[in-house]
Amino acid sequence: MRIIVLIKHVPDTWEERVLDPTTGRLDRSASERVVDEITERALEAALALKDRDKSIEVVALTMGPSESTGAIKKALSMGADSGIHLVDDALAGADAMTTAATLAAALRDASADLIIAGNESTDGRGGMIPAMIAEHLGLPALTFVSELAIDGGRVRGERATETATSVVSAPLPAIVSITEGMPEPRFPSFKGIMGAKKKPVASHSLADLEPALAGSRSSASSIVLTCEQRPGRTGADPIVDEGDAGTQLAAFLAEQRLV
Repeated sequence: MRIIVLIKHVPDTWEERVLDPTTGRLDRSASERVVDEITERALEAALALKDRDKSIEVVALTMGPSESTGAIKKALSMGADSGIHLVDDALAGADAMTTAATLAAALRDASADLIIAGNESTDGRGGMIPAMIAEHLGLPALTFVSELAIDGGRVRGERATETATSVVSAPLPAIVSITEGMPEPRFPSFKGIMGAKKKPVASHSLADLEPALAGSRSSASSIVLTCEQRPGRTGADPIVDEGDAGTQLAAFLAEQRLV
């Protein structure tokens, strides 16, 4: 069995996110890059399956600029067997449609039995890419699952809703997106870090994917017409307790229609 995990290099979650007013894109130049935690959890889900079945091959796939090799190296040091890097200057600022079509093209002939992704990246939070890839590839999609298992030729997961927990399943091949409910990712061992240097990483440009992209790339793309900086927080009016603070607070909540 071959599992391909979609990972992403993103600006450090703890740093302030700023949009470039000229391009409307996220300014990534001043931020340290890290592997998105949700995609690390996706990788952990794949590695946990491999721990139970050593015949499983785990491949890490990322799309991004040259420095995104750092994400591949981290995945290999954690235990992935190989990596695939989609890198092309023409992909800079790719929207969800372009991203999904490009990833689907790379996956089309990758012979994956299972594709695992995070439910949404911390730098975009669209939450659409896994389902869009499934549509391109004609695969069943189990989205937003918090538990994952393979039973014979099917993949099964649990999805929490507002009122209950649903058990969902689909035949393989399939694509799955996981939530923060999955276990935390393992730390790379020294042996894993050293072994990562010998593991293969394939790089592909758009030219390499053109045959697979034919008919799948959308002719439309998202265009940011304008963006502006988020306004700063205004000062709050403090409530001075002179014996009627509760009344003032209740009146404020009622005025804001919060009660």
